[in-house]
Amino acid sequence: MSWEINMYQLEEKIWFWVLAVIPVIMLLYLVLQFWKKRTQRKFADKRLLKRLSPNQSGFKTALKVLVLSLAFACLALALVNPKIGTKLETVKREGVDIVFAVDVSKSMLAEDIAPNRLDKAKQLVTQIINNLAGDRVGIIAYAGKAFPQLPITTDYASAKMFLQGMNTDMLSSQGTAINEAIELSKTYFDDDQQTNRVLILISDGEDHTEMAENVASEANEEGIRIFTIGVGDVKGGPIPIKRNGVVLNYKKDNTGETVITKLDESTLMEIADEANGTYINGRNTNEVVDAITDILNGMDKKEYEAKQFADFKDQFQWFLGLAIFFLFIDIFLLERKTAWLKRLNLFNENL
Repeated sequence: MSWEINMYQLEEKIWFWVLAVIPVIMLLYLVLQFWKKRTQRKFADKRLLKRLSPNQSGFKTALKVLVLSLAFACLALALVNPKIGTKLETVKREGVDIVFAVDVSKSMLAEDIAPNRLDKAKQLVTQIINNLAGDRVGIIAYAGKAFPQLPITTDYASAKMFLQGMNTDMLSSQGTAINEAIELSKTYFDDDQQTNRVLILISDGEDHTEMAENVASEANEEGIRIFTIGVGDVKGGPIPIKRNGVVLNYKKDNTGETVITKLDESTLMEIADEANGTYINGRNTNEVVDAITDILNGMDKKEYEAKQFADFKDQFQWFLGLAIFFLFIDIFLLERKTAWLKRLNLFNENL
């Protein structure tokens, strides 16, 4: 998957703002059409207008707007200057293999930490990834079961894309099976002799299996260090039930009482202790990122080979050519009354 993301580059992304001209053109077109229709109705009835202006064509005007919009879109892409990699080469890198296991159980919807626990977890992982250099990353989602999201890769863009797509509805079985996440992480590391294996668990710590500590100890024996990050508040909060972003109610227990879910720091601390790791409270993003960065910098780096595209070639000329082509159509074919276009009568002008 990595090559699909890295085979192209966008040199000047700021020029994507040129695309904002297109909705402005559309809006001006609609406003102008509304004004023309209203003015024409005041001037004469529809039948008389047809006799006075037999060559009027609404389709022609709409086509002009479409062609002009396509010209601006191509011009924007030309200014952005996409580049395509033409050569795949192998490079040597040094880094640590890091697997992120993100809790996606319903309790992660609690809003005792802004905006909610799951979004905070995504924010933390994203910022950690942004501070990595040569390290490889993988992602696991877990609730009542653990599910692989992304295998070990150097493609940080893919990692962040998969991360943002994670939600509490992706796994039907609920609960927080941290032990299964740890077991699944073992399959992510492809070198049995590797000593720099890291698993970062992000959760509210509500583990309902009571097996996580034993599994963490076993993982440590296999050379996996586990660092846990707690998201939420020890005082807890309710689990909102939303529809279209609006809170309809809060989750209830069997007696009808509102369920209050709390950050269980003790469980997360015990898991980290069993696997030669550290527990970090996730409330302050910068502190978490700094702590993880310091930990990773202090670890031995593994050398590995990775393929990446090189010799990127400019592609702006294709989009510039298309922009000129559309402008040519707009200026010379839609404005001028060429003889051959009149014979084609594309816009019903000769009826």
